[in-house]
Amino acid sequence: MDNSSGTLFLVSTPIGNLGDISVRALDTLRGVETIFAEDTRRTQNLTAYFSIGASLKSLHAHNELSRVPEVMALLESGNDCALVSDAGTPSISDPGAGIVRAVSQAGYNVVAIPGPSAVLVALAVSGFSSDQFLFLGFAPRKGRRRREWMKKCVGAGVTVVAFESPRRVGALLADLVGEGIGDAPVAVCRELTKLHEEVRRGTVATLADYYEGAAVRGEVTVVIDLANELPADAPVVDAEAVDREASRLAATGLSTREIARELRAEFGLARNEAYDAALRAGRPGADEGMGE
Repeated sequence: MDNSSGTLFLVSTPIGNLGDISVRALDTLRGVETIFAEDTRRTQNLTAYFSIGASLKSLHAHNELSRVPEVMALLESGNDCALVSDAGTPSISDPGAGIVRAVSQAGYNVVAIPGPSAVLVALAVSGFSSDQFLFLGFAPRKGRRRREWMKKCVGAGVTVVAFESPRRVGALLADLVGEGIGDAPVAVCRELTKLHEEVRRGTVATLADYYEGAAVRGEVTVVIDLANELPADAPVVDAEAVDREASRLAATGLSTREIARELRAEFGLARNEAYDAALRAGRPGADEGMGE
């Protein structure tokens, strides 16, 4: 593709507080003639507030692919355009992946303008491990897809982040209690960055009780600490074999942290179990923590 072609910008927009928009995002939106938006009415509030004069066109889950030729034509004629979702980053549990795939495969330039993300904000305020995490989007409402979603969540072995409708958050937590993770720590984050922001913490079971029948309002993100949980059908690990391997690794000069990492990979141990075994191996550096 020649240098005269336009660029598709993926612009992250605030998840609540308009003050969170970046200078670069504003410069980009003011520099394009066309903004494709998930909901033009919501985006118009943003463009009006910041005096952005670009033309708004809808691009949502039901018309995304039909918009491809129009976007391509704009880029081919040398016009830059932007894609925004209602809030946060386009294509993250929002429309956008299809248009990005088509445009990039055609050889046009795609540039992301990073910014607010409910996933990362909720993960940060939860206080749970973020070395690894699994984002599962919205839980399906029923049937086989919901059962598969639950199985993936419960067996994650890492921190899980999910979106949920305020009307169904109680049911989600109750179902997770039924899957055997009622004791897992959880943070239910509501209306992040907005006036009535709330982060409620507890176990899955205690918050399932709290939200049962509760009138919940606003956007909800659920973060579950499963970093030290093992699936219910996880095989029984031979503790003596773990200790023997830990001692062998210690003899090679590995640190406590490195031993724990190796034990987790070989035996599928939870983080705390691997670290305890590494400590028992008697290597110096036991105060190094579990950062990876």
